[in-house]
Amino acid sequence: MREAREPASDPVSEPPPGHDPDRPAARPGRRRLVMAIYAAFAALVIGAAAFFSVTSASGGSDIRANLTLIAPAGPGGGWDTFQRESQQAMRANKLVNNVQVVNIPGAAGTIALGKLTTMGGQPNKLMVSGTGLVAGVAQLDAPVDHGDATPIARVVEEYDVVVVKADSPYRTLDDLVTAWKQDPAKVSWTGGGTFDQLVSTDLALKAGIDPGALTYIPKSGGGEATTALLNGTAVAATSGYMDMADQIEAGRLRALGLAAPQRLPGVDIPTLTEQGYETTLANWRMVVAPPGITAKQKSDIVDLVTATVATPEWKSAQQRNRWTPVFLTGPELDSWLAQEEKRIAALVEELK
Repeated sequence: MREAREPASDPVSEPPPGHDPDRPAARPGRRRLVMAIYAAFAALVIGAAAFFSVTSASGGSDIRANLTLIAPAGPGGGWDTFQRESQQAMRANKLVNNVQVVNIPGAAGTIALGKLTTMGGQPNKLMVSGTGLVAGVAQLDAPVDHGDATPIARVVEEYDVVVVKADSPYRTLDDLVTAWKQDPAKVSWTGGGTFDQLVSTDLALKAGIDPGALTYIPKSGGGEATTALLNGTAVAATSGYMDMADQIEAGRLRALGLAAPQRLPGVDIPTLTEQGYETTLANWRMVVAPPGITAKQKSDIVDLVTATVATPEWKSAQQRNRWTPVFLTGPELDSWLAQEEKRIAALVEELK
């Protein structure tokens, strides 16, 4: 199962008391509180620094000898799954002598990103990022962004599904949207992270509904979002397809549409676009390295990631997790990322 979708999202570990990294963007009156929480989270980075200093000193910087894969969320989420699938593919094909996964959860992934930016010149530390982390940077006004790291490759993307209870009166997406327009307050939404909230926000915009009228109940993952639907706390949900697939197949949830550009192979669920709502927000995964690495080191990392995604183990992981390959590197990646950051930031503004 996936982060979060993405906390962005996608942490599954317990957040610090009083903080939920997947809550909607702070309203103006809560801005100072959010930033205070972020500062407290940042203090956790100091504790992790000693660990990374030790591994760096003992392991050197040869990525083929010792490699650390950082998941910016707790175990079990989408970012963690991506890194552990990468680890397995590397090990099975002896691409790296020693590879470990380290989880640094918190603040929609921005704590891990902040830590990565302190590892300047260490090419053997690689982190997975994604749509949820870009949104987290914008939501929390984080002091770091992807411009402070070294983008390596966009690798895969996955998509959200819009679902309701199996016995819901809304049998189609149009049924749901019609009721939503008539009384936005009565059609409450839930989801498993920041990315999921962005999808429901974008759907509201495409349906001609004021995003400010969106009633959204954030949860820490697809499992909790499913529970909210089944117990009647929420009317509809947006969450990663793999988070909801079992419940859809078991007949407990009804899928109304996929936020994908086209239907997924073997999945008989229409897209939102083919139903008249052009919401195709992708939850992508990208590998980033610390700042300050050399051109040769960056090239070596690109070669390693390229070799990893070509393995049978990785291709099996893609199929198993319903990931769509979207491999991209070089200047094209930099240009695409700049555009994506602007698009996501604009959606986050709708949440404020």
